[in-house]
Amino acid sequence: MNSIFSIHTVRFITLVIVQVLILNHINFMGYINPYIYILFIALFPIKHNRIIVMLLGFLLGLIIDLFMDTGGIHAGASVFIAYLRPTILKSSFGTVYEHQSVRFSNIDFGSKLTYFTLLTVLHHFVLFSLEIFSISKILLILQKTLFSSIFTILLSVIVTIIFSRKTK
Repeated sequence: MNSIFSIHTVRFITLVIVQVLILNHINFMGYINPYIYILFIALFPIKHNRIIVMLLGFLLGLIIDLFMDTGGIHAGASVFIAYLRPTILKSSFGTVYEHQSVRFSNIDFGSKLTYFTLLTVLHHFVLFSLEIFSISKILLILQKTLFSSIFTILLSVIVTIIFSRKTK
């Protein structure tokens, strides 16, 4: 239990540091902003209570908001995906999720990509909707969501491939 807690603590701190020190400074053409910190919510163990995931998502988003001075939009988007995470897991993994036997190292690439895509697109849509907060600029919201989601999904898949443990 202690090693699992320390692994998630290290993942939390590492993702916050990478987001704040490196990825927040990427703003390609005004549309591409990678937000890889959502990997913490995506890879958090499934057997934990939804409230714990939502609280950790709020804390994660709040820390990012403090560093970026964004007034709570990251916290709102993180809590939103933490709340919808069980539904997204069920739609991505089906019966494997029903039996609580999802292990990201053993899941096929297509299901993992579907899961990351749904989580990322929902997070980015809520994030940019809160940031822009104007229905008249829906095309800008969709454009930022699309381009940032593609880059975030690509980075998320690369990071999970590089840091995944192979079990046989």
